[in-house]
Amino acid sequence: MPVIDAWMQHPTPRHANHEMFESLRRWTTGMRTLDEPLPVEVTVAALEAADVEVGLAAAWYGPQGALIDNAEVASFVEQSGGRLRAVAGADLARPMAAVRELRRAVEESGFVALRLIPWLWGLPPTDRLYYPLYAACVDLGVPFCTQVGHTGPLRPSETGRPIPYIDQVALDFPELTIVCGHIGYPWTTEMIAVADKHPNVFIDTSAYTARRYPPELVEYLRGRGRRKVLFGSNYPMITPSRALEHLDDLKLDEETRELFLHGNARRVFAL
Repeated sequence: MPVIDAWMQHPTPRHANHEMFESLRRWTTGMRTLDEPLPVEVTVAALEAADVEVGLAAAWYGPQGALIDNAEVASFVEQSGGRLRAVAGADLARPMAAVRELRRAVEESGFVALRLIPWLWGLPPTDRLYYPLYAACVDLGVPFCTQVGHTGPLRPSETGRPIPYIDQVALDFPELTIVCGHIGYPWTTEMIAVADKHPNVFIDTSAYTARRYPPELVEYLRGRGRRKVLFGSNYPMITPSRALEHLDDLKLDEETRELFLHGNARRVFAL
C-alpha cells in the first residue's frame, strides 16, 4: 500500500548539527551530525524502503536564520525524481516578506503547504506575527502545518498546547487547514478534542513509532478520527520504516489503514 509521509525533512548540515538537537542525539541514531551535505539519494532510499510514494520535505526557519531554506527544499525536490514535495518555511520576524515568499513558493515553485515551528520562535501560534501567513495560506489554498505537544529539543513546551492555541487559531481562521504534527502528547486528549471540534484541523503522527501512539489516539484513529489522522515520520529522526514497524499491532481495518497511510494526506494536501 502506498504511503505519504506528512512530516519529514531532508537535513542540511546547518540543521543536523544544531546544538538544540543534542538532547535528541542522546536517544536516537537518526539525528546524527553531518560532516558534509547528505545526498538526496539517501533520503529517497529511506522513503522507498517503506513504500513512501511522497515525502513532504519542509524548510526550517528560526530567529537566527534558515536551517533549511525554501530554495534548498526546491532543489531537493528537483533531485528526488518525484519522491519529495516541498513544504515552505517562513521568517516570522519579517511577516510581509514572508507572505510574499510564501506566495512565490506556492504559485511559482509548487510548494504544497507552510510549516512553522512555534517552539523554535518562542512564540505561540496565536501571536500576531503568524496571522498574515494564515490569511495567505487560506488565500493560496494550502495547509498550515505546525508542532503540538512537548519538545524533544531542550526548549519550552508551552507553545505546543492544542488548547488554547490551535483552538483559537481555528476559531479565528475557520477556512484554514491546520495539520498538527507530533500527536500533541502529553495533551493528546486536548488535540483530539480540537480536531473533533474543527472540521479543518488534523493530526499527524510524526516523531512517534506506531507502538508508541497513545491509546486514546489509537482508539480515535480506529473510530471517528479515521479521516483526521495522517502518517508522519519526522525523518531523519525516525525513518518511515521504523515508524511503521508495528503498524499491524494497531489492528486497523483496510479502509482506516488506507486513509491513515495516504488517503487523508492526499486529500488534505491536494496531492
